[in-house]
Amino acid sequence: MVRQIFVKVAMALYRGAQRLGITYNEVNILVYYLLIPLTWTIMVDFLIGIPMTTSALLLVWTGIRIGTVGRFSEWCDWAFMRSVDLLNYFNRWGGNYVLNSVVICVVVPVFIYIALIVMLMTM
Repeated sequence: MVRQIFVKVAMALYRGAQRLGITYNEVNILVYYLLIPLTWTIMVDFLIGIPMTTSALLLVWTGIRIGTVGRFSEWCDWAFMRSVDLLNYFNRWGGNYVLNSVVICVVVPVFIYIALIVMLMTM
């Protein structure tokens, strides 16, 4: 089941990259380091009542885009490989890249979404 989830997510990212005309690494970084965190920051900002975390995230991404003009794809390749290194770091506790990817990139975000949604519903 873990491998199936991994393949489905990877294929969705691959298809998204194809449709957008960008690389798999670029779409992976944009989804996991911009889009998912952006949805979280929007929810957090709604909870705290000020757009502080969303503004901070967008400021960081503005700096990244300015700093990587003409080489954003290269930067995404670098960031993707650091992400692979992080996922492989957890192998020391008996995991593997596929398992670590599903836990950290699918299960953890789902739990964060659930927690944020519950907090928003109880406001």
